[in-house]
Formats: sequence, C-alpha cells, structure tokens
Amino acid sequence: MHNHITAKLTASITAIGGYVPEKILTNDDLERLVDTNDEWITTRTGMKERRITSEQEFTSDMCVRAAEDMIARYHCDLSDVDMILVSTSTPDYAFPSTAALLQDRLNLPQVGAIDLNATCAGFTYAIHMAAGLITSGLHHKIIVFAAETLSKVTNYEDRSTCILFGDGAGAALVEYTDEPGIFGSYLYSNGGGAKHVYRSGLSNTLAGEKMEFDGLIYQNGREVYKWAVTTVPEGMSKLLDQTGFKMDDVSWFVPHSANLRMIESICEKSGMPFDKTLYSLEYYGNTSAATIPLSILKGLDDGKVKDGDLMMLYGFGGGLVQAALMIRWKG
Repeated sequence: MHNHITAKLTASITAIGGYVPEKILTNDDLERLVDTNDEWITTRTGMKERRITSEQEFTSDMCVRAAEDMIARYHCDLSDVDMILVSTSTPDYAFPSTAALLQDRLNLPQVGAIDLNATCAGFTYAIHMAAGLITSGLHHKIIVFAAETLSKVTNYEDRSTCILFGDGAGAALVEYTDEPGIFGSYLYSNGGGAKHVYRSGLSNTLAGEKMEFDGLIYQNGREVYKWAVTTVPEGMSKLLDQTGFKMDDVSWFVPHSANLRMIESICEKSGMPFDKTLYSLEYYGNTSAATIPLSILKGLDDGKVKDGDLMMLYGFGGGLVQAALMIRWKG
C-alpha cells in the first residue's frame, strides 16, 4: 500500500547525537570466522569495519550514550521532554520497553514511553510519528532514539549476513517550530515480502512457510536488493512530487546504509548524484535503524551538512517497509 501525506508539520529536528561501541570487527577478523576476505566484502558492500557491543552492553546502554553525546554537542535540556520514542528491532527485552528503561535512566519525569519497530526504516518512521504528535499539539518535545545490537542476533557462521551487521545508536530531539522543518513524508509497505528478511520469533511459520526458530536474522539478499533498487527511486520521485521540490534542490540524500552497491544503484536509477549522498556503512556496517542518524552525524562532523540544507532521508527494510522524509536541517 502507498500513503502520501501533505501537511504543514510545525516540527523540526533540533539536536542529534550518536554512539557506537568501542570494539571493532574488521573484514580481516571476519576472514577468520567464515569463508570470505576483505576484497570480496569491500567489492560487494563497501564495508570495512563494524562496531560490536560488549557482552553486557545492550540497546538501552547505547541510547544513554547517544543522549549524552547529543547533550554535549547541543547543550540541550531534556527536562521538558514529554515523550520517548525508541525505534529498535533488538530491544533489551520483549517487555518492558526500552523507552521505559530510558525514562528511568535519563531521569525524565512525566513522559510517555514507547518502542516502535520499523527495522531499517525505524528512524524515519519515528521522526514522522514525532512530527505528527507535535503538529497535532499532543506533545511539544520528543526524544527519538534509533538503536540496534544486531551483533547479538547475527549468525556468525552465515557468511552472507554476518559481514553486514553492526551495532550503534542515534538520538534526536524533535520540537515545535514556527517554521516547518519537515515538509512531507512518503510511506510504503509490502508485507508480502516479509519472508525475504526476518528475525525469528514466536511463530515458526511465515505466509504458510516453515521458518527458522533460533532468534537470529535471516535474509535473502538478492530479493531485498532487487526490491530496494526498484522501489526506492520510485518513492524518491513521489516524495519530490508531493513536496514540490526538485532533485537539484536536495542538498543531501541520506538513505539507509544497507550496502554501498545498493545506494549507488538507487542514485543511478533516480538521478540523484552519488556525491550528494551521506552514508555510515564503511566503518559501522549496517546498523539498521541507526544508520541514518549516524550518517547525518558523519556529515556534520565532516563539515558537509550546513544549517538550512534540504535533506531527503530514506529508510527501507524488513517488513517490507519504507519511510522517507524531506527535512530542512536546523542543527
């Protein structure tokens, strides 16, 4: 199903922060685990390294560190935050929610707290929801987290998936602003493709087929690749049409950092210049919901992203789901 929304969203991202664990897993390290090598991984994915949580480090821990980084960068006050949204497919527990844990750990009084799962589109979905809650007047200051400990659910004997995934977290403040900072969104889902990328859960069947039942990630990379490079350029075009911007107006394209070859193909098919793309996969791998905030942070730290830049954020992943946003950067 397709969903097109045109609304004046009186909300903006006003601060952002991130965190990645200290431990580095290089391509050479992976060569000692499975039948692969640095050249093979780099050629097919563009990845060199990924970060791995320690045994007792979980999604909530990384979110706290991302919030601390955001506070250090922007000197922002969280005392009047009235909602916590955590986008993750690797929560510390099935319940309580990671958001509830963070309410306590960040000592935030009287806040709503929920987790949401839109896999690799998690950050963009959470920003979309936060902007809607603020524009409606239900909330005025929301902290959004996007964080994953994918290393804890990766099969390090499966060479097709273990080379891809890493751990990391992003945090962002979304606040009411007189001027719109988010110009529109494009949402798309195709649950019929669910079996192509999934993490097993309580049910051992999916669409009538028997599935693995060990809590790990399974992916048909070829099918996911085909789906993304076909549908993402279409979605980019629809978002431009809906918001009235042209491709040339976009300062930065920030897609989910799944695979560099995939991003190159999406740019080629959509007409987006690759040199206007921000990604975080080279040294962090695929961190699912966290890739987009980590990519923005890299763009900021590299001096690329400037105040007033128009950015197209595009998340896509397991579900199959997509969420794209057009935003004006006010950082």
